Amino acid sequence: MKETMRKLLLQLLKDSKRSDRELAKVLDVSQATVSRMRNKLVRDGVIKEFTVIPDFTKMGFELLAIISFKSESSKEIAEKAIKWTMSKPNVIFAGRAEGMGKNAVIISIHKNFTDYSNFLTQLRFEGKDVVEDYDTLIISLNGFIAKPFSLKYLAELCQK
Repeated sequence: MKETMRKLLLQLLKDSKRSDRELAKVLDVSQATVSRMRNKLVRDGVIKEFTVIPDFTKMGFELLAIISFKSESSKEIAEKAIKWTMSKPNVIFAGRAEGMGKNAVIISIHKNFTDYSNFLTQLRFEGKDVVEDYDTLIISLNGFIAKPFSLKYLAELCQK
């Protein structure tokens, strides 16, 4: 990736709502160049989406759950997992993992403990033929947060 394009990506990580005009000034290129580079980053799949990171508690969510589990691995199970997780809007990440005897993980957000408990019951019931063993970690979004979730920290890491 060209250096100017990398710098644009880092600026977008810090604040993706910045205008092309503002980014052009920071990068010392034309506004048209910024527009072309942004479009190329999207077209090439480097930028998958433009979105916001909201304050989940202000949206009414109290819990973040990390569920690690062990399951068999096959194309059929992977397709089932994709279909199931994509049907759950509160699942914000799901994928293969490694460690502590587990090989998959789901990260989800929940309005309250009852919502979380119902989600876990559904996972156990609908995944009974796939999920062999699981562990959960529940995080209160109203509790102590040492570092809030944000992608802007990646820009700082990539600049070093």
